[in-house]
Amino acid sequence: MDIALARTWVQAIAAAMDKHKDLLTQLDSAIGDADHGANMHRGFSAVAAELPRFEAKTAGGILARTGALLISVVGGASGPLYGTAFRSLGKALDAPRADPATFAEALAEGLDGVRRLGAAAEGDKTMIDAYAPALAAFRTSAASGGDLAEASAAAADAAEQGMRATVPMQARKGRASYLGARSVGHQDPGATSTALIFRALADTAAAAREAA
Repeated sequence: MDIALARTWVQAIAAAMDKHKDLLTQLDSAIGDADHGANMHRGFSAVAAELPRFEAKTAGGILARTGALLISVVGGASGPLYGTAFRSLGKALDAPRADPATFAEALAEGLDGVRRLGAAAEGDKTMIDAYAPALAAFRTSAASGGDLAEASAAAADAAEQGMRATVPMQARKGRASYLGARSVGHQDPGATSTALIFRALADTAAAAREAA
């Protein structure tokens, strides 16, 4: 992970949120406030607009700035949660380049930040149900010698599996938890947007490897 790749990843996330904002809104309409798609789109659109003006000496600087903007722009719980994830991830990357093992530990810092803020765990039907398995898959691939593209592809696949696994869960955190058993049968919007973020990382890393 380097500065250029971090910029491209954030741009890819913004494009994904634009493309899938209606899906995220539809999912959130069933068990939330119906604003997740609009919030994520607004937040990452703001980041993409500011991205050309970001001056950073590390990839982490780009990602930490992304997190700060998300916190300031995005409403509801999404801004603090996703903003904290990116700020924590970014602060852990203090070199111009990070190998897959280093990036895995930075991703872990992002997850820890979300866990501390949201007080949620796997199985609570939240973004963590996509993030945690994505991190585990990334770590496993990196530990076995996988490059960033390979580790990111494994993470994206795991995030999407985790996303789908939220359908039969009963929500224990957030707005959806108010529905009790009625939250069962619906895919969590936060897990879905998290899966989109990891798929954007996988696509970005794959493209960078092909271009190298």
